[in-house]
Amino acid sequence: MAVAIGAVGGAWVWWQGRGRIDPDDSAQVARGKEVYALHCAQCHGGQLQGQPDWRIRLPSGALPAPPHDVSGHTWHHADEYLFAVTKHGLARFAPPDYKSDMPSFVGKLSDADIRASLAYIKSSWPEDIRRRQETLNRR
Repeated sequence: MAVAIGAVGGAWVWWQGRGRIDPDDSAQVARGKEVYALHCAQCHGGQLQGQPDWRIRLPSGALPAPPHDVSGHTWHHADEYLFAVTKHGLARFAPPDYKSDMPSFVGKLSDADIRASLAYIKSSWPEDIRRRQETLNRR
């Protein structure tokens, strides 16, 4: 009986942690740093700084890639939204005529790699910003 309870309890803990974006998980953050460098840094910058003049539309009508550091708006969004935009691209969430260069990573990155890249981004934020962003996750 004790073994069964322990197994159920362990499975529950595992299930609850599955799908988490955890900036305090050093393994997830390390993997995220690699994923970010390979798939995100070319647009969002190696230091999370985004592209210059990221609030001014390009001639194509798209906005440049925003920063993921505290100077940007990434931390203004809940994890679920950040995950969805990274996985599916911004076009899925914007009006039909909205121009965006944010691609979909479906078939390119696993869900675990997307979560890891977001954990890496979040790990760079100061504690007060992380707390503020975490309140969005609880809504």
